[in-house]
Order: sequence, then structure tokens, then C-alpha cells
Amino acid sequence: MKFSLYSVFLALAVTHAFVPVSQSSRSQSSLSLSSSTEAPTSSVFGKPEKIVMDQLPTLYVYDHCPFCVRVRVALGVKNVKHNLHFLANDDKITPTNLVGKKIAPIFDFPADGVVMAESMDIIKLIDSDERFGPVNAIKPASGRTDLKEWQKSVQTLLRTLQRPRYVATGLLPEFQQLDARHAFIANHQLPPYEKAEWREMDNMEEKLKIYADAISSDPAPMIEELSARLVALDDIVYSEHFCTEGGFSLDDIDLWARLRSISIIKGVKWPEGLRKYMDNLSELADVPLYDELAM
Repeated sequence: MKFSLYSVFLALAVTHAFVPVSQSSRSQSSLSLSSSTEAPTSSVFGKPEKIVMDQLPTLYVYDHCPFCVRVRVALGVKNVKHNLHFLANDDKITPTNLVGKKIAPIFDFPADGVVMAESMDIIKLIDSDERFGPVNAIKPASGRTDLKEWQKSVQTLLRTLQRPRYVATGLLPEFQQLDARHAFIANHQLPPYEKAEWREMDNMEEKLKIYADAISSDPAPMIEELSARLVALDDIVYSEHFCTEGGFSLDDIDLWARLRSISIIKGVKWPEGLRKYMDNLSELADVPLYDELAM
């Protein structure tokens, strides 16, 4: 399907509610690898009782942002009731008033008068304070280099496929308005451009055209490559419940947060074990996948 530059990025009409639903599509799970090991029941993360404070903490996020998703996952698996505030992508005033600059995530913990940024610092707080439930419930990062190497190997591929789709759906909460979509496009390069080169490009029309060309080009070769890379990842993910032997850890929080946005790409073939991993953690963390928005 060809998408008009103006219909996609200039005059995108939003006519549907934002309802990304995690849905395991078995037609996309055609591959199953023996390395996907069923974890012993005793090792599966047990969700604690719901924590509801008198003053709910608020998490300010962009829905697509993996660093924001990290904190959403941590709060979800610890079962902490919280307010979720989606920032418009062009909203500089709200985050600047909170922490002095445009950044996300931001965690506002009114019980202590604490407002903080940086995803891993927020997670450290909520997993070391008994008011957020059992402490040290999330195991430390293992330091595995194979997961980092895999993420690096697909970085260019994912930027090319994901970034145009974030804004083209018109349904992500941070991109509900034209100015927000333009703000993202203005600051997020598509390959082969580097960040500095993209920011030096003054012609917004040229950037819009590059995004429009990316969404209208045939994605089949890149999707085929990505599907093959997911097979390789499936080989190194320990089980459908956690990616590293020993239990749910910061490895999962980082990996799942980065993998989530792949579900916005229609036609990707997930290995069966890896798809179960995505669905299981989506349910555990109460963070939906993008299956219903995929394009």
C-alpha cells in the first residue's frame, strides 16, 4: 500500500481510540526452537499482592520509548498501582517543570516529595523500598554480552522499520497531534543518516519525504531479515518466562522493553518460544503489545 506524504505525516486524522492489545498470533509463530526451555514452576516470577498507596505515584512516559517501558514493566511485575501520564512528544513544558529538561520517563512519588528521571534509578528505588512490595524481587543484570550484541545487530533495521510506523499509525498517545509527530520526525533520523547529520538538515519537508518514502517502500526484505534475527535471539533466550537462567531480572526488563516495539511491524514471524516470552511478560507487567496497530 502506498501512503501519501501529506495523508500520513501532515494531515493524519485520528479516528480510533488508543487500544493496543497484546494478542498472540499463532500464524506469526511458525518457528519453534528447542532452546526455548520451560522454566520450573518454582522459578516463574510470582506477582505479589497489589500495592495501592494513599497518594498514587505518577509515571510520565512516551508509549514507544523503551526506557519508559522498562519502568512500566518493573511497576507492573511488582503490582504497584500508579497513574500513567502519556506526554505529547512536543511537550517541553511538563517535563522541564518536573526535572528541568525534556526527558522521559519521570517518576513522581508524592509520599516522599520525590520527582526523578532515569529509568534504572527509578527501578532501583521501587525495588529497594518496602512500600513498593518485596524488595530485591527483580534479579540484577547478568552482564551478558550476547543480548547486547544482538540488540546492536538489529539497531539500523529496527530504526528503519519502527520509527515511521510510530508516527504513521496516528494512534500512539504521544503522537495524537501534528506538532507532536513533526517534533519526533525532526529529531529522529532514519538510516543511513546519523543523528548529527539529521539535526543539521534544516529542510523539514525533506525529512517528511524521507519518512514517507520509508513507510511506502516494500518492507518484505527487511521483515524477512528481522524474522531471521529473531530466530537467532530465540536460541539465546532461556525460557518463555525469563531470558537468563536464574529468574526474572533486569535482563528481561531491558530486553522485553526493546522487543515490544517490534510488534508494531506487520508480518514479522516470531519463533514460538520467543512469542510466548513476549506474551507472558506483557500479561505479567500489564503492558500491551502493538499487535492491533501493526502496519
